[in-house]
Formats: sequence, C-alpha cells, structure tokens
Amino acid sequence: MAHEHKLEIFRGLVKFKSNVQKIWGVLIFLTLVTAVEVGLGIAKPAALTGSYFLGMKLLNWIFIILTLVKAYYIAWDFMHLRDEKSSLRRAIVWTPIFLICYLIFILLFEADYIYNVFKDGYMSWNF
Repeated sequence: MAHEHKLEIFRGLVKFKSNVQKIWGVLIFLTLVTAVEVGLGIAKPAALTGSYFLGMKLLNWIFIILTLVKAYYIAWDFMHLRDEKSSLRRAIVWTPIFLICYLIFILLFEADYIYNVFKDGYMSWNF
C-alpha cells in the first residue's frame, strides 16, 4: 500500500508519483517552515521585533502566517483536499482561516483596550 502510485498530469505530461515521494516532500516542506519559525524565534531580528503592524510585532505576524501555512498544507495533504472539488476545499480551508483572523482581531483590540485602561491609571494593576 505504501508503494502505490498516483497518476499526475503536469503540463500535459502524464507522470506517476509514489506515496513515498509525497511523504518525503511533505516532511521536507514542513521541516523547512518549522526551521524558519525556530530560527526566527531564536534570532529575534531587531527589524521584526521593533516594527509593529496592527498593534502587534511583525515577528508575531510571521509566526501566525507560517502556522496557518503549515495547517493548510497538512489539511491539503493528509486530508486529501487536493483531490476534492474547489468549492469543498474553500469551505473547509477558508472558514477556519476567516475565524482565526477574526479571533486575532478581537484579541488584539480587547488586549489593547485593557492595556490602555491599566496604563492610564483608571484601574490599578492587581496581579
């Protein structure tokens, strides 16, 4: 079963790709993205930690985006979304991405409000 082949059409050419090759491709891609995340987390470049976008450091945005890329790719490969119709793929993938972006938006604005309330002295820090 691990050595089954899948027919792929690439630019008019018929090509067979084994499952072993696909697994290695997934491993390499996820390893590279994770290595970039870990490298940025260790190095913490000043250009990314000192710059802000929508109230959050650019480094944090990069982590969020790379995590979403990994989640999408895992769903694409392991849930076999590449073989489904595009409407089903969009329904499965875009819905959680929209909800995650909405959650990030809510968390950032609420956290900024609470920070400003504490900073301006309307309430004292009790923790």
